[in-house]
Amino acid sequence: MPVYEYKCASCAYVFEVHHAMNEKPAVSCPECKGSAKRIISGGAGFIMKGSHQKDRSIQCGREKTCCGRSSPCETRPCDT
Repeated sequence: MPVYEYKCASCAYVFEVHHAMNEKPAVSCPECKGSAKRIISGGAGFIMKGSHQKDRSIQCGREKTCCGRSSPCETRPCDT
């Protein structure tokens, strides 16, 4: 069964609940018994095998930056 994260609307307590994917349970906070909503969490992600490492030699240019900043990060690779 998947694990879902919930956040209490009253006290902001975050907790986990195990239930089936097609189930929509009415969840109450274990701390204050208030109503809780399911939150979207980061999840487990995935790992790519091979040499898919970020190329640290990319340098910021004049037209476009390597990291999305509005101005270039000088001439060295940015360290974001």
